[in-house]
Amino acid sequence: MLESGLTMSWQKSFSGFIERQGVEFTFDSIVVKAFGAMAQGLFASLLIGTIMNTLGSQLGVPALNTAGAFATQGAGAAMAVAIGFALKAPPFVLYSLVAVGTAANMLGGAGGPLAVFFIAIIAVFFGKLVSKTTPVDLIVTPAVTIIAGVAAAFLLAPAIGRAANMLGGAVMWATEMQPFLMGILVSAIVGIVLTLPISSAALCAALGLVGLAGGAALAGCAAHMVGFAVASYRENKIGGLLAQGLGTSMLQIPNVMRKPILWVPAVAASVVAGPMATVVFQLRQNGPPIASGMGTAGMVGPIGVVSGWYAPSDQALAMGHAAVVPGAFDWFGLVMVCLVVPAIVAFAVSEFMRKKGLILPGDLKIDC
Repeated sequence: MLESGLTMSWQKSFSGFIERQGVEFTFDSIVVKAFGAMAQGLFASLLIGTIMNTLGSQLGVPALNTAGAFATQGAGAAMAVAIGFALKAPPFVLYSLVAVGTAANMLGGAGGPLAVFFIAIIAVFFGKLVSKTTPVDLIVTPAVTIIAGVAAAFLLAPAIGRAANMLGGAVMWATEMQPFLMGILVSAIVGIVLTLPISSAALCAALGLVGLAGGAALAGCAAHMVGFAVASYRENKIGGLLAQGLGTSMLQIPNVMRKPILWVPAVAASVVAGPMATVVFQLRQNGPPIASGMGTAGMVGPIGVVSGWYAPSDQALAMGHAAVVPGAFDWFGLVMVCLVVPAIVAFAVSEFMRKKGLILPGDLKIDC
């Protein structure tokens, strides 16, 4: 009895300590906030750097290439700091994640983003445990955070990177072998993830999705964004069209959770747009993998396709995809897959559902 009481007392004390140090492991904090933050870090480094590189090369502005190179080199640090910020890491922990993210991204290879995700969380955990617990916080907290994070990077990053690379490679191989079926599956799944409070951009980056699989993912994301925007135009007018079409379809989450059938027009659009991308137009998204999961948000997805034509990402080059000179058919396919097909399909399905009483006036209303 005494031993049991001591164990319970210790557990209670430790739980209290964990709570005081701000250590939190919940679905919302890890999967939603941290995963989404990883995508934001990638966007502010690798993606924008790639866009600048492409513009610099096409416009003949070396300064843009230089700036883009510096931006892409900071991807690991940017992802880790973004994750730490999302997890409310104390200042010394947050700043120390620069070294941790750099190590994890380098050691993770092609699967670096996923390695950074897990290892940054580990580093934040240990950093929070010691934060402000000693008189020499200035030394102890950064040291513990960096040592724990770099050690985890050496132990785990290569394996995490290989696993992510293998899974992403399997999806891309399957899409090349079965473009119709995989075009539907990849497009629908990634599109649904985009609308859920989970980052489709981070998912595509973690798996390194490029090529036809990247094109299918882009088609699914665009189908959900453009699809919801068009289907809900009656309720939300031009403001909602722009907020969802160029912003995010997550604005529809409250409505979809209340009435799941509202998802049908967007899913139908992704089911059609996916194989249109992979079979009809053979649309390959060979830019940064994160662009595959961005859809039409800020037109980043289409920009990724264009940058991939002229300057394929490392992942695309590793898959054997070289630079190409796009023709009229390529540009036509990009517009059709990202804008025209999703708009037509989603509008047709939503109007049919409205006539059948499955979508009622106000069902798709958002705050925009």
